[in-house]
Formats: sequence, C-alpha cells, structure tokens
Amino acid sequence: NYRNFSKTSKTPRRPFEAERISSELQVCGKFGLRCKREVWRVQYTLAKIRKAARELLTLPEKDPRRLFEGAAILRRCVRLGVLSEKDQKLDYVLGLKLTDF
Repeated sequence: NYRNFSKTSKTPRRPFEAERISSELQVCGKFGLRCKREVWRVQYTLAKIRKAARELLTLPEKDPRRLFEGAAILRRCVRLGVLSEKDQKLDYVLGLKLTDF
C-alpha cells in the first residue's frame, strides 16, 4: 500500500462568495483548468510555501535552519518555474500570487 494520504487542496471557507467564485472562474478560463479544485490545489501549495517562508524570515539572517530550508524553498520554486534564477530571496517568495503559477 503505497498511497499518499496528505491533502492536496483545501475548499474555501465560504462556499458562496460571489467575488471569489467569479475570480476562480476567470482563472479557470484563462489557464484552461478543468475544475475549481485545480485552482484550490495551487492556492493550497502556494499558501504552504509562503507560510514556510514567513516562518523562516522571523529567524536571524545567519541561522543554519533558515539558510538550509530557505535554499530548499527557493530551489523548489525555481523547479516549479515560479521564481526566476535571479530572484533568489525569501522576500520574493512572499510576493508570489496565484497567477504566477
């Protein structure tokens, strides 16, 4: 049994919010997504990456954990194609938006 049991997406807190529904629909149409869950999946991934970056930015500059995990986050973002090679700072990770994916 090699199944992965971690969550990949998170449904919105308010199911019937007109502004959110219309913006999700625009994103689906712009990027050719199949369903809203694909939007939610990217939002969830982005939220986890940004949360980790926020936590690391509270640590001092030369902290070994910040250096190690920060490099890992930046590497992951470059691999996903979200950040460019020249934007290798944790501050840029906080500036990422849904449409950057």
